[in-house]
Amino acid sequence: MRETDALAEAHIVVRGRVQGVYFRGSLKQQADVRGLRGWVRNLPDGSVEAVVQGPRAAVSSVVAWVQRGPRGARVESAEVHWAEVDAPLDAFQVVR
Repeated sequence: MRETDALAEAHIVVRGRVQGVYFRGSLKQQADVRGLRGWVRNLPDGSVEAVVQGPRAAVSSVVAWVQRGPRGARVESAEVHWAEVDAPLDAFQVVR
């Protein structure tokens, strides 16, 4: 198995103008197109938190996407922590 095919998990916290700009819905679309699993939610402090699981190359492309986000977003920072997949998730969900 190539390293890019290995399953990986990224825990992401994005700060800036990331709520009220369809960030969660856009991230779900990005994950769905790539066949990834996980979740995304707004946090009370105005940031967005997500967990993304799947092949490392596909997860990396989503991590790159969150650095800029959808139109209307202004990403100030994106903190990413990589891990191995301990408990695979079933689908990608927007958590309210």
